[in-house]
Amino acid sequence: MFDTLSDRLEAAFKSLRGKGRLTEADIDATAREIRVALLEADVALPVVRAFIKQVKDRATGIEVSKALNPSQQVIKIVNEELVAILGGETRRLRFAKNPPTVIMLAGLQGAGKTTLAGKLGRWLKGQGHAPLLVACDLQRPNAVNQLSVVAERAGVAVYAPEPGNGVGDPVKVAKDSIAYARDKQYDVVIVDTAGRLGIDAEMMQQAADIRDAVSPDEILFVVDAMIGQDAVNTAEAFRDGVGFDGVVLSKLDGDARGGAALSVAHVTGRQIMFASNGEKLDDFDAFHPDRMASRILGMGDVLSLIEKAEQTFDAAEAQKMAEKLAKGPKEFTLDDFLAQMEQVRKMGSISKLLGMMPGMGQIRDQINNLDERDVDRTAAIIKSMTPGERQDPMIINGSRRARIARGSGVEVSAVKNLVERFFEARKMMSRMAQGKGMPGMPGIPGMGGATKRKGKPVKKAKGKQRSGNPMKRQEEERAAQAKREESAGSAFGLPAGQDASNFELPDEFKKFM
Repeated sequence: MFDTLSDRLEAAFKSLRGKGRLTEADIDATAREIRVALLEADVALPVVRAFIKQVKDRATGIEVSKALNPSQQVIKIVNEELVAILGGETRRLRFAKNPPTVIMLAGLQGAGKTTLAGKLGRWLKGQGHAPLLVACDLQRPNAVNQLSVVAERAGVAVYAPEPGNGVGDPVKVAKDSIAYARDKQYDVVIVDTAGRLGIDAEMMQQAADIRDAVSPDEILFVVDAMIGQDAVNTAEAFRDGVGFDGVVLSKLDGDARGGAALSVAHVTGRQIMFASNGEKLDDFDAFHPDRMASRILGMGDVLSLIEKAEQTFDAAEAQKMAEKLAKGPKEFTLDDFLAQMEQVRKMGSISKLLGMMPGMGQIRDQINNLDERDVDRTAAIIKSMTPGERQDPMIINGSRRARIARGSGVEVSAVKNLVERFFEARKMMSRMAQGKGMPGMPGIPGMGGATKRKGKPVKKAKGKQRSGNPMKRQEEERAAQAKREESAGSAFGLPAGQDASNFELPDEFKKFM
C-alpha cells in the first residue's frame, strides 16, 4: 500500500545525499517533494500541513546545521514526525480487572469487521486468553453463519443464539453474552456489530444501545484502509456519535493509496491499535507506529521479522541445528534443509518476509514477482528422494535424477540445480556456524574467509613533509591540532569536546543490542 509513497520519499531524499551543508532552498525543495508525495498518497490536508511545518521547523534549526551528515539528519526528522502522526507509541489493549473484558467492533459494512473478529480472537488466543465471539450483526444476510465459520477456523468459541437475517434483537444478544461468558469462563468477549453502507442515525443508535448495554472496555473502530479520505470522515462522525477508543486498519495489503492510515490517528486523536494485512487469519498483528514509519522509509521492519521467527522456530531445535552445522558440512542433510524450509514457510509469505528486511525496496519488483510455489516444488523434489539420497546427495546420478524428476513432476535439470544449490548453501552455512564468515567477503569483520592473494607489496605513500624552519613547523602543528579538535569524534557522531566515555548509544540501537 505504501510502495508509491516510499518511492516518492526516496526520490525526495536522493537530492540531499552527498551534501555537506543544506541551504534553505534545499530544505524548501525537499519539503515540497514530501508534500506532493503525501497528497498523492491521499493523506488529509490538515495532516500534511502539520507534518510539513514540523519537518521544516526542525530541518532549518540547529539540529541539522550542526549535524555531521545533514541529509541523514533530515531523514531522521521525517521518520520521527511520521511516527508522531501515526500515533507515537504502541497502544495496548486495556483488560478489565474482573473478567470478561468486553471489546466492541464497529464500522461501515464491508470494512471487514466479521473476519477481523476471528483474527482478533485467534491473536488473543495466542496471547493466552479464552475469547468468545458474539454475533450481534443480525441484519446482514448470513452474517451469523459467516462469524460461526470464521470462529471455527480461528479455533475460538462463538455465541450466536439468533439466526440473523433480520431476526433477533442485537442489544439483547450482546447483554446475554456477558452472563454466558462468565458462566463458561471466557475472559474476553468480542462483540461483532452490524454495519451500514454509510453513516445514518439508525446505525449510530443501535451501536450506542449495544455500547450502553455491555459497557465495553474497548470500542474498536474498523477502517478499510483502501477507501482513502472517506475513512477519516467516517471515523470523525462515528467518534462524535458513539465514540471509540482505538482504530483497527483492515485490508492494509491492498494496492490503494494508504493516506487513511497516515491520517486517521492524527485527525481523530485515537491511536491505531491493530492492522490486518492479508486474507489469512494470522495476517494480523498489533500496530507499531515506529515500525510502520521505518517500512514507509524503506528501512525495513527487523523487529517484526524477529518476533515472527521467535513465534515459529523452536529454540532447542535451532540450537541442535547450529551444533550440527558446526561439526561440518556433511552433517547437514536434505532432510534438515526441508525441515528448515518448512519452518520458514510457516512464518508466512516469503515476499512479505523479504519486504521486512532493510534495503529490499530497491528490488521490490523482483520480490513481488516471486513465485511462492517454488518452495512447494523444492519440497516435492526432496520428498521424491529415498532416505539414503537425502542423507547423502552425492549418490544421486543421472538415472536417480530422472526418477526423482518423474516423481516430483519437474524437469531433470530442476533436480540437478537443487542439489548443486544445496551443496553451495551447506558449505556457506557450515562456514558461518564455525565462525569463519561468508566466503568471498574478506574486508568485513566476521565475514572473512576468502583466501589472501599474494601480490607485490604496496609502497607506502609519502606523508606530508615537515618544514625545516622551527617557527613554521610550530605554526603547522598548531593548525593541525586545531583542525583535529574541530573534527573530534566525527567518526562516531560526537560533538567537539564531548568525552567519548560518556557517549551512549541511541535507543534505536539499544533495541538491537
